[in-house]
Amino acid sequence: MSDDLCEALARALNLTDVERKHLRSLADPGYHRGGRDRPQQPEPGLLRVMSALDHLPTLLLGRRFDVLAANALLAETLGVTFEPGTSFARWLLLDEAARVRIVNWADYASAAVGALRYQLGRHPHERALTTLIKDLRAQEPHVDRWWHDQTVTDRISVTKHITHPTGGPLEFGVEAVTLPQSSDQQLVIYTVEPDSPTARALPSLSSCALQAARV
Repeated sequence: MSDDLCEALARALNLTDVERKHLRSLADPGYHRGGRDRPQQPEPGLLRVMSALDHLPTLLLGRRFDVLAANALLAETLGVTFEPGTSFARWLLLDEAARVRIVNWADYASAAVGALRYQLGRHPHERALTTLIKDLRAQEPHVDRWWHDQTVTDRISVTKHITHPTGGPLEFGVEAVTLPQSSDQQLVIYTVEPDSPTARALPSLSSCALQAARV
């Protein structure tokens, strides 16, 4: 399908920017390169940004939502340590602990399924990605239902509500940073409103994270 035809169809269907990109990927599977199953290395520039944001929960995700790096404050916030190579998607969608910690789990998880569909459009021949999606759909009925909804998102942008055993209710905006040369990697930053209860709770959580790291 030509670019002009894709654009005409996108206008006729009133597609969002993300849906337009998804349509372009479906029309030409070679539009995005790098669909082969190959290990990813963290982008050094994004790691430098992460190190400067140690006062906020932050993680670096690669294709398939594999964790490339995560800071200690993220582990304290979510109650789980993500070693490099851990599947954030499997934890979010299959681990009961995620549903306990994330108050609005269904909103956040359904958005993640839409992001997986977007990734599949970009990398339709990546075996590890298709296997992951198949496993998630087989193990979790919610995932299968959301998959049939055909929703497409480019990132998990839903406001995240967390219940923390000592920090209490926490609320984060979720922002993603990418670099043109590493479009398959996203630096995910949990942002907070200034002077909000969450912002006031973060220093205490940071102290807990540092103590846990020393153990």
